[in-house]
Amino acid sequence: MKQTQQIAEGTHFSALSTGSFSQLNDYVLPVAPGMEIQGKVFMGQTLQTTGAEISFQSFAPGKETGFLHTHQTHEELYIFVSGKGEFQVDGQVFPVGEGSVVRVAPEGKRSVRNNGTEPLIMICVQYKAQTFTAQDAADGQLLQEPVKW
Repeated sequence: MKQTQQIAEGTHFSALSTGSFSQLNDYVLPVAPGMEIQGKVFMGQTLQTTGAEISFQSFAPGKETGFLHTHQTHEELYIFVSGKGEFQVDGQVFPVGEGSVVRVAPEGKRSVRNNGTEPLIMICVQYKAQTFTAQDAADGQLLQEPVKW
């Protein structure tokens, strides 16, 4: 089973590599006894994230999640990088593909499938719902120091 590789770490950061998106199917995520998800990798623990979880996933043509799921407190953002497929939330089915972004509230019953002819690749960001405020949107600070490469 393929593993992520840490490529850098410091006091205020961590960085990893999953390899190319074309190699995502080398990852296998065990989810329950006798149940695995091929092509999915979580990165939050390795990255030491404190406010979100992130995963990459690749669906081969004809593959799907195979189940509906919800969350208790977490909202999810699905960002589609390549391929074509369909997304389902609460029984509503709609097309997704490169450039599509879908936000699903915790209670939304969701699933995804690849109905195209090439891999459907997505990034999923999971975070606690109802926590981002207008003050958070203005949190960034521009520093008055030059960038040195």
